[in-house]
Amino acid sequence: MATVKMYTSAYCPYCSRAKALLEKRGVTDLEEVFVDGQPELRAHMRELTGRTSVPQIFIGQTHVGGCDDLHALDGQGGLMPLLQA
Repeated sequence: MATVKMYTSAYCPYCSRAKALLEKRGVTDLEEVFVDGQPELRAHMRELTGRTSVPQIFIGQTHVGGCDDLHALDGQGGLMPLLQA
């Protein structure tokens, strides 16, 4: 299974929804990068993604986007192939 990295925040319902979907799809090793109170990590996330909101999800080297993007990818049947790559 591909590595999954998620820039996240401790009290983010969208982060929780994204994490729940990833777990439902079999992800057991999720690297969570908490950006709360970490302006340098949030700035790095913004440099990588062009976005300031969390979550920001990477599967392997692919930036999937946020929670809605992840759910849309799953709905289109694209999540599992990406995870299995």
